[in-house]
Amino acid sequence: MVTMTEEPKHQVETPTTPDRPTEEPPTRQIPGMHVGPPTPGGDLTTEAHEALQMTVAMKMVGSAMVFIGFIQVFLSASTGAEITIFPMILYFAGMALWAHSSVKIPTVRYLVIAFSTVCALGFLQLGEVLFWHKYVIYWGTIGMVVFFMFQTPKNLDDPK
Repeated sequence: MVTMTEEPKHQVETPTTPDRPTEEPPTRQIPGMHVGPPTPGGDLTTEAHEALQMTVAMKMVGSAMVFIGFIQVFLSASTGAEITIFPMILYFAGMALWAHSSVKIPTVRYLVIAFSTVCALGFLQLGEVLFWHKYVIYWGTIGMVVFFMFQTPKNLDDPK
């Protein structure tokens, strides 16, 4: 009688500790910005995080209001149709919200907010939108977009 005392040929060992240290995935390096997995504990306090979320929400809502108001002004200017004061009030209210959340220099921020408020109140007082109002808004918005489109962003490493 023959007995088999051979060990199985397919034996897999599972080590309990790794033979080499775990490698972290490579992270992209952007000067001045932390990129990679979030740090435990976070850099911002709860209040600062909520303020940042409110700023982002104001930027989004202000941009949407400006866009919706501008689209109505654009369609009215291109077709020659009459519009009410509501798109103008929407446009200038959005401009004030956007400036409050986006403009960093306080003097410029409050000048834009004051100008937007005066224009919105002027349209409320006047009660109608004239032909030249639509074209001032139209070309002013195009000029503003072109100005910001060709701005070079500030370098985060440069303290100027």
